[in-house]
Amino acid sequence: MIETTSPQFWRATLALCIASFMVFANLHGMQPLLPLVATSLELSELAVSRTYTIATLVLGLSLLFYGPLSDVIGRRSIILFTLIGVMLVSVLLFFARDYTSLFWLRAIQGFFLAGVPAVAIAYMGDEFTPKAMMTAVGLYIAGNSLGGVSGRILGGIIGDWLGWPAVFLMLTCLSCCCIALVAWLLPPSQHFKPKAFSLLGMLKDLALHVSNPKLLIAYIIGGLNFFIFLNQYTYITFVLAEPPYALPASILGLLFLTYLTGTAGSMISGRIAQRFSSPLCMSLGILILMLGTLLTLHDSLWAIVLGFFINSFGFFFTHSVASSWVSRHAQTARASASALYLVFYYVGASAGGYYLYPFWQAQGWSGVVLGSMIVFILTLICSLILLYWQRKETFSH
Repeated sequence: MIETTSPQFWRATLALCIASFMVFANLHGMQPLLPLVATSLELSELAVSRTYTIATLVLGLSLLFYGPLSDVIGRRSIILFTLIGVMLVSVLLFFARDYTSLFWLRAIQGFFLAGVPAVAIAYMGDEFTPKAMMTAVGLYIAGNSLGGVSGRILGGIIGDWLGWPAVFLMLTCLSCCCIALVAWLLPPSQHFKPKAFSLLGMLKDLALHVSNPKLLIAYIIGGLNFFIFLNQYTYITFVLAEPPYALPASILGLLFLTYLTGTAGSMISGRIAQRFSSPLCMSLGILILMLGTLLTLHDSLWAIVLGFFINSFGFFFTHSVASSWVSRHAQTARASASALYLVFYYVGASAGGYYLYPFWQAQGWSGVVLGSMIVFILTLICSLILLYWQRKETFSH
């Protein structure tokens, strides 16, 4: 098994971080471009947002495919195969000039984007000691955040300078470099043991998780929070692209630097959850989300940006605590329990734009805030239910 002190640890961890960086740069690189694409292709806000969120929907559903497949054929081959698939679709996206092509190519790309999130941590579990894995997972999650932020910033700058199709050419070049590094750095699996695939067994595990109310409520919290959080960024780009702000795509991309407070929220969540109960921490994170959302109602650009900094902290704080809660409370098959959490998480992200669109049409950004608060009140109630159950169990013991 690979220890933190070995050169293999740093090669493997760096390879997985680079793979993660590439995946999330490709997934999120077009988000600051949505106003540009809408103008270019004469699309409504809802229609253009579909070209972005379809990738997250397919990614979420595909996690259920790659996880069991990797148990049969191995992790490394899936990582490399899917990264190559992502790059090839980026090449095709560069030539897309109509809504239908853009939508379906993003859907296909979503299928390939799921490979790394589905199997990276399983690779670590196979090859790393428990201590090494804890360190590697933290670095890997940082790669997720860095990829998402970098893809959005570079996408905004290049889209503003050379037009939105050029962003996909940039992502193709970036992906080529990342694939070469991952292929060179990622050691072949030494401890992987193939398992026979059992569809019935997988379905039984998933049914067991969904029937566990402690897990189901955590799935709902994670899915509904991302349902709102990701799509708030989509709609605020349309607000800030219009007067009186009239920000270009290159500046809109910088808005996603607000994700960096989410990294801080994730890092401190574990320590705080050790001192206070996890449901109480989820409630606190949701209240912070609500505070940040309300702050964005102010007309000042700085107040809006500050609101998103606060939002990001609250969202990722809650997300980290909820995902840990799932891992601890799964009775069996923890890997599939965590994978199912991610399915709710990404499917929620893909659906939120549809929910918020009527609010947007009726009242603009203030309508989006109203729709957001309704959902956050629901997730807050869910977290308080978990807190009630936990305290009831504590007193009964």
